[in-house]
Order: sequence, then C-alpha cells, then structure tokens
Amino acid sequence: MDTLTISAAGGMRARMESLDMLANNLANTETGGYKTDREFYNLYVSAEAAGPQDGSAATLPVVERPWTDFSQGTLRATGSPSDLALSGSGFFAVDGPSGSLFTRNGSFRVSPGGALVTTEGYAVRTVSGANLAIQTSGDLQVAPDGTVSQSGQVLGQLEIADFSDTGSLVKQGASYFRSAAASQPASGAVVEQGKLESSNVGAAESAVRLVAVMRQFEMLQKAATLGSQMNREAVEEVARVAS
Repeated sequence: MDTLTISAAGGMRARMESLDMLANNLANTETGGYKTDREFYNLYVSAEAAGPQDGSAATLPVVERPWTDFSQGTLRATGSPSDLALSGSGFFAVDGPSGSLFTRNGSFRVSPGGALVTTEGYAVRTVSGANLAIQTSGDLQVAPDGTVSQSGQVLGQLEIADFSDTGSLVKQGASYFRSAAASQPASGAVVEQGKLESSNVGAAESAVRLVAVMRQFEMLQKAATLGSQMNREAVEEVARVAS
C-alpha cells in the first residue's frame, strides 16, 4: 500500500475515534454530573508507510488516549430536598455493585428502607462507611459540609471524596467513576441542597467540532480514493508499456 493511502487511512481511523467520542458527549448533554471526554492526539511511527525513495518510516496520527474534563457544570435549582450538588472539586461516594463508585450526579432519592440512594439504587456512603437511616416523615436538611439532619437529629455526614490525580479515575457508565487509587476527603467542596449539577458538555462546541471532524474524514476518504486510483492507473500504464 502506498504512503498516501496509508496516511489517509491512519487519519481516518483517528477521526472515527474522535467522532465516537463527540457523539457520546452529545448524547449525554442532559446527563446530570456527566464530564465531557476529549482526545489527545499524537503521532506514531509506521514502518508500513515507508517512503519509496529513502525507505524512512512515516509518522501517522493517532488518538493516544482520551482524557476527561472535570470542570464543574452549571448548578440548577430543583427544590427537591434529596437533590444535592457539589460546588468545588470532589465526588459523592456510593456503594456500587462491585465496590466503591464516585459521582457528581446528586439526583438522589430515599429508598423504601430509608437509605439515600442514587437513581440506580446505589447507597450513598457516609464518612463512617455506613448508610443513612432516613424516616419517611420529617424534613431533610443537608448542611454545606454534607451533614444530614432530620427533625433536628443528625443522621450522619456524607462522604465527599477527592483524588490527588484525577487521571486515575475511570468512567463506569455515564456519571460514575471508579479508581484503583485511594481517595481523600475533599477540601473546599460545598454541598448545595435542592440543586443538581448539569453536564459540562458544551453542546454548541461539540456540534461544531463534530461537523469539522466529519469534513476532515471526508477529505481523507477522498485522498484514499485518489491514492487507489493513482495506483490502478500506474499498474495499467505499466501493463500497456510491457505489452
């Protein structure tokens, strides 16, 4: 395969990965606490794309790794006492089906058993590691430090975790993260009751980038087609000369 076709194919593959990432971001524009993904481009050396004259290897584009933008989304008021949002860095800690999970989506509810749970039913953890025991009656108050009270009685303090390196966090679904690294108490995080954090996806920006990447993909596709046509014409010309 010639250098032009290989280079175009490498670029098309990188753009396809970008398109998948952008499409997923746009699909989660309305997902509470969702953090947008971005791509980190790099170059890799391809021996297959060696130049025909000097035989030197060519460099092709590749999405080396995605990275997550943890910037805070807009906080919107809901008026529900079980809806909580975090202002500042940090995550709510919940008990997932296979271990600890962390989320910025504070759309919680009170289960029939009196526990504060996520929409998926995962129990929200307190600093003591236990779950809250909430009564079906009585006003629920949550202080800025995460202390939960009901009818004047303190029920516990929510665990607000943070990480020195957010690169250790791996997405688990749309709004959850897991990490092999140990968490630490978040410093400066403020819990705001009756609010939810929106996705930090910039819909307009993502849509513009989606169109731009699609156009790049189309141009690379045309380049690959041109390379194939040039190769075919070269073979046909050699055949005519030989005959």
